[in-house]
Amino acid sequence: MPKLFESIKLRDLEVKNRVWISPMCMYSAENQDGMPGIWQQVHLGSRAVGGAGLIFAEASAVAPEGRITPWCAGIWNDEQAAAWKIVVDICHSQGAKMAMQLAHAGRKASVYREWSGVGSVPAIEGGWQSVSATDVAFGDYQAPRRLTVEQIQDLVLAFAAAAKKSVAAGFDAVEIHGAHGYLIHQFLSPISNDRQDQYGGTLENRARFLMETISAVREAIPESMPLFLRLSATDYKEGGWDQDQTAEVSSWATAAGVDLIDISSGGLITGVKIPSGPGYQVALAEYVAERIKNPVSAVGQITTGAQAEEILQSGHVDVILIGRASLRDPYWPLRAASELGVEVDWPKQYERGKWPKD
Repeated sequence: MPKLFESIKLRDLEVKNRVWISPMCMYSAENQDGMPGIWQQVHLGSRAVGGAGLIFAEASAVAPEGRITPWCAGIWNDEQAAAWKIVVDICHSQGAKMAMQLAHAGRKASVYREWSGVGSVPAIEGGWQSVSATDVAFGDYQAPRRLTVEQIQDLVLAFAAAAKKSVAAGFDAVEIHGAHGYLIHQFLSPISNDRQDQYGGTLENRARFLMETISAVREAIPESMPLFLRLSATDYKEGGWDQDQTAEVSSWATAAGVDLIDISSGGLITGVKIPSGPGYQVALAEYVAERIKNPVSAVGQITTGAQAEEILQSGHVDVILIGRASLRDPYWPLRAASELGVEVDWPKQYERGKWPKD
């Protein structure tokens, strides 16, 4: 049996394989109310039909001002949780587990979705004042308002409240989004955090918001439920956030109750060259995996079953996250199984469409 199709157990959650669908924003709450709807039901449901072991819901804001765009999904109220439960039930019915990614965009909030404009959205169109660790803007976006200590502590509570709502919605796991230049990453990186209080300066201080959030979320969810953390392993800029800091904070997070570290990269600043190519972030995931005890996932231009299996066989990475490749092919896991010669359960309605054997 290829490792890609072996099950994995995290706390009390057993996932049938190691092909997971990465969280990807859909920008499709058309009423600007954070409500997931028919699009999420069809989009995520089809990935469940396609054989994924676990599916991440898109980054969902823990507060209205934490959305990337006015059209992003949220998990800050009970109505949103009820709407997410419909999506979760659909995916569960097709054999997939579901994870919620809790997010706050910080200074990268209140912008247009990528197909409808560029830059910050004005208030007249549903935009708002962004916030961050400091008042330094991301590129040409609006300058954020620097958060006070009290506001930071309120956001920790918001993450915990959203985690509780995720449990109520039936999610099997929760992930804290600490990557891609969003709020937690803005605190972690010395490039975007020049605070002189307990939330800035040393690595321990810059990681304080994250660690407080981990503690609050871990307490808010059942002991049996796994908690994941997504981190960018590097800012791709000297003097910024890097692999060593990522590994150190990952070890702290693991000790605090995080069960899997989800490694990505970049997103904090403009004007940097990010390497590209097949599996371009795998080495970053392996670097972290060699330095912590808990499972680590890899993501980024992993496009074939053979490639995914080779990464797992290296012995460092435990889970493969498929992102854009799953947008091109909702049935990527079934295709990978066929490619690797593995017999997996197909939906009975689709069995006549199996790929022919050579």
